[in-house]
Amino acid sequence: MSLLEVRHLTKRFGTTVAVNGIDFHIAEGRCVSLLGPNGAGKTTTLKMLSGLLQPTTGTISFPGIHTQDIREHIGYLPQIPAFYNWMSGREFLAYVGKLACIGKDELSKRTEELLQLVGLKDARNRRIGGYSGGMRQRLGIAQAMIHRPKLLMLDEPVSALDPLGRREVLEMLRILKRETTILFSTHVLHDAEEICDDVLIMRGGEIALSGSLQALREQHQQPVISVEADASLEQWRQSIAMFPFVEKVTGSGNTARIHVRDLTMGKKELLTDLVRCGISIRKFEAGHTSLEDMFMKVVEE
Repeated sequence: MSLLEVRHLTKRFGTTVAVNGIDFHIAEGRCVSLLGPNGAGKTTTLKMLSGLLQPTTGTISFPGIHTQDIREHIGYLPQIPAFYNWMSGREFLAYVGKLACIGKDELSKRTEELLQLVGLKDARNRRIGGYSGGMRQRLGIAQAMIHRPKLLMLDEPVSALDPLGRREVLEMLRILKRETTILFSTHVLHDAEEICDDVLIMRGGEIALSGSLQALREQHQQPVISVEADASLEQWRQSIAMFPFVEKVTGSGNTARIHVRDLTMGKKELLTDLVRCGISIRKFEAGHTSLEDMFMKVVEE
């Protein structure tokens, strides 16, 4: 069942089109990454979904949410969350819980539950001004979850964190995806691969590609052979580009990356040609293109 459906969503700022007629849906219980380079339209899209920006045209509907004001079912964390640094983590969660009209007894229980979940129980009485970047981000996710939203939206939740903070937040999202539907933006493919079920790849304000990670891997993987030699492969790269089983040749200096139609034939013919040309090789690897190759191809087109 679809929790969220977006149709022909467009946002213009004057003559600039930030988001251009995008369509997608998110199924309930999925973890989805809005993936793309900086400036692709990810933040603008999330702001429209959360109600912080009004679309120029298009529709946003929540078939899985039957209420007049859908904002009470959405949790949102901006890329740079703001806090009252003089408050403690516990005081801040209690504050946002009151804004969400959560009853006193339930709020007390929910606050302690979330502090435990995000790993801030021992720091709950410390002032937020003394929190690290990772701790602040985890507190931000806790505030977005305080009212038990059906959809949790996070804008670049790990982009400003060091490797340890990034790992902590990703592990927390792995736990939270069991509890709610998650949509988070990132420009780092590895983050999406870590925890997501589905991806929406944006480029220039449009959805360039979408689907489950598994389906995209199967659909876009291509046979590829990588070669590294002792000397320059410039002439050899030019000569093999004409082979009927070769689709594309890239590389520089003493390396070559050959996209082939048939991996078995490619291995046999290319090895034979390397021997025939008397080229001394350091590496010859046959495999398939990665999801990162697909992502780079999509965003660079």
